[in-house]
Amino acid sequence: MAARGRIEKPSDATIEAASAALRAGDLVALPTETVYGLAGDATNDRAVAAIFAAKDRPRFNPLIAHFPHAAGAASAVQFDERAERLAARFWPGPLTLVLPRRADCGVSLLASAGLDSLAVRVPAHPVAQALLAALGRPVAAPSANRSGRVSPTEAAHVVAELGDRVAMILDGGPCRLGIESTIIDLSRRKPLLLRQGAIAQETLAGALDDLEVAAPPAQGERPAAPGMLESHYAPDLPIRLEAADAATDEALLAFGPDAPRAAGAVFNLSERSDLVEAAANLFAMLRQADVSGRRAIAVMPIPERDLGRAINDRLRRAAAPRR
Repeated sequence: MAARGRIEKPSDATIEAASAALRAGDLVALPTETVYGLAGDATNDRAVAAIFAAKDRPRFNPLIAHFPHAAGAASAVQFDERAERLAARFWPGPLTLVLPRRADCGVSLLASAGLDSLAVRVPAHPVAQALLAALGRPVAAPSANRSGRVSPTEAAHVVAELGDRVAMILDGGPCRLGIESTIIDLSRRKPLLLRQGAIAQETLAGALDDLEVAAPPAQGERPAAPGMLESHYAPDLPIRLEAADAATDEALLAFGPDAPRAAGAVFNLSERSDLVEAAANLFAMLRQADVSGRRAIAVMPIPERDLGRAINDRLRRAAAPRR
């Protein structure tokens, strides 16, 4: 019997082995353009329950169902003109849409966490697309890490987080975008931006004139989408935001060409002040800072624009009081 939690390079044989594992109800970690996902057969209640168990994820926190194309997603949820327009522009890609479930939706109700809606996405990564095609059904696939922890952007991160809780890990290399998908709720009259993500708010505003931004869920309120909990994306070390410099016992998560050089452990998200590069490096460098042997992580300011909004969203949640 092959060892669980093994890393495999994508090939026809390993894609078929991964799809067989999913059909058997096992979990597989797969690369997407955003982060690595913990995939289970979205139509199998036991497989979806296994995702929650493997991540130690609260059952009230919904999952995203991934489909190979927009037509597949439209068979599970009720598309309107707005959804069709966004899907045509951004899919395959890092956009998740929350839409009303169809009466005959085949995705497990557990993935919706008791809501009448379902979050759906069509990933752009070729390995994810190949696996979805081989499986012939959608997968539920939150980030492949323990709940509330830093999201994985490399196969080795999945091993560190989940070990043998997965049957196998398909290694597609470092994730190109490195930050989760943007989530828009279209189950209501006015579209609502639930999670800042790899598609910037400014880009979405050009596609949806009346886009609103959701407030964080109130205490005890059920989140409408992943990534909305106050504490999330957290390393082991505490985080200090808006830092101009780092103490000698702090690691520094820096940004830009003028980052201080005095600190002993400096991880510069982008020396060129490039927000796309910073987003791609965010989670990997957070992990590096977390094991730097320092007492805490100091984080330099990131501009609150474009992808900087998503980066700051992750950093604020990472710095929030731990659950």
